[in-house]
Amino acid sequence: MMVDPSRCTGCRTCEMACSLYHEGKCSPVLSRMRIIKYEALGKSYPSVCAQCSKPKCSSACPSGAIKPGETTGILTVDDSLCTGCRTCLVACSQIGFHPQKKVAFKCDLCGGEPQCARFCTSGAITFSGVDEFLMARRRAVANKAVQAVQV
Repeated sequence: MMVDPSRCTGCRTCEMACSLYHEGKCSPVLSRMRIIKYEALGKSYPSVCAQCSKPKCSSACPSGAIKPGETTGILTVDDSLCTGCRTCLVACSQIGFHPQKKVAFKCDLCGGEPQCARFCTSGAITFSGVDEFLMARRRAVANKAVQAVQV
């Protein structure tokens, strides 16, 4: 998942697509990703799970409910193991808590086709494979180096 905050319009379509996909209804509270609005600056920032290599949410979970999927490697919450203790929420700001089910939830990349990226009309949220991501990062670093030399 790649996020370009400078492109975010704050429309929150990503939040709606996420909650609709996972919960069958449009509700920002049930979205696995968030748009953070800084009204004073007039800016909005998409905030999504980074799928950390050493996830604090997983380490904090006493019941072992947060773990990478066997086939995808995507970090998910197993509802059947989650006790609702909310320790993971303290460890990571990207974890949510389902008010009806009383379990934690987080971005699971929609099984490999993130709906937030699919419906982001401004291009602030995109999804690509690891190779594409690394190439984009290398290009960005190279462009900054060229700009610094030109100045």
